[in-house]
Parts: sequence; C-alpha cells; structure tokens
Amino acid sequence: MLVHPGMILLDLVAPMTVFNLMGATLRLAWKDLSPVATDVGLPVTPTSRLADLTPGAPILFLPGGLTGSVALMDDPEVLGFLAAQAAAARWVTSVCTGSLVLGAAGLLRGHRATSHWYVRDLLPLMGATMATDRVVVDRNRMTGGGATAGVDFGLRLAAEIGGEALARRIGLVLEYAPDPPFGPGSPEASPGAVPDVLARRAPVLATARAAALRAQRRLGT
Repeated sequence: MLVHPGMILLDLVAPMTVFNLMGATLRLAWKDLSPVATDVGLPVTPTSRLADLTPGAPILFLPGGLTGSVALMDDPEVLGFLAAQAAAARWVTSVCTGSLVLGAAGLLRGHRATSHWYVRDLLPLMGATMATDRVVVDRNRMTGGGATAGVDFGLRLAAEIGGEALARRIGLVLEYAPDPPFGPGSPEASPGAVPDVLARRAPVLATARAAALRAQRRLGT
C-alpha cells in the first residue's frame, strides 16, 4: 500500500480494514519512514521505504487524494517503483484518484478503469477506457471510485482472492449495510450540487488535467 502526503485517509483505511480481516501482511510504503500528512490531519507512518522493497508483493494498492495524486503523477521515483512492482503483482489496484497515478505510470493502458467522478474523464488521456462503475475489474487491474468505495473495493478483492463466502463474512463483521440518509453521493443522484463542487475544486482539477496531459505526452497515448 503506497502512502503519500495529501492522501485521503479513508481511501487507505477502508481497504486496509478489509485486508486486515483477511489476515494479510501489510506494508505501508513511502520514500522514507517519516509520517505523511493526510486530509484529516492524522499522520500515517510508513513501515517500508520504496528503495527497500523488491518486486514480488501480490497486491499493489494506491489510495487517492487529488493534490497528492497530482504530485505523484510527475514523480519519476514513484512511477518507476509502481511499474516495477506492477510487473510482478497479481493485482494492481487503487481507490479514488489513485488510478490517475496508475495511469501516469502507464499501468492502465488498454484497461477499463474508474476514479473519483470528477476526474475519471482524465483516464482516457493515459490510455484507459473510462468506466463509471463503483468498482471496475479488468484482468488484474481493480480500481474503485471515490473514498467510500474503498469498502466495496476491499470486499470485491477479498472475493477474488478468497471467495465470496469470505467477503460475505467480512461484510458481516463490518456490518456493511449502506443506507445513505440523503441518497447516493453520485453526480447522477445529486446533479444540482455538481456545479458547486466543480467550482470549488476548479483549481486542483485544472492541475490534474495538466498532469494527465503531461502523462499523455510522455506515454504517447
């Protein structure tokens, strides 16, 4: 699990909770072992340095966080690490804007993928086919939508690895029974709020598009 400054803590913790209930060995990887800042102010301390991890982990996972993701899209050390790890991984995965980083590393070319709704349209610039599903599986690539999709993503991956019965048990332990009090948090369900969200996020969305265009030129997609 690649942790990074500016990540959304929920993007990390939701899948991490599912993985922990699966009995997985988790490594939180970053350039050094200094705590990294998250969106809610709670730091996360890496357990491994990128330079110390040789390829071979069966699952590679990236959380999102738009500002942090944009920075990683132009980071050659991180992109090189992802490419090396992905070559040996059974599953290459992300939640939220983490898929933009996978795209910038050239790891979603020719694959269906999703991301947070307000940036998923950038994925085709990096060779992916955009999908709007909450969790998208295409061969050994699995991508989830925005932050809360991390639980759905984790359960889907648990089912792929250990079977549906395992995923159902974990869902029961977590009492995962979504019942949003104001309906689904999707642009389709709340179209009237979309312009306001896009206006508030306009500066960072513009930087994300610029980073995706740079990746497009670099990848030749």
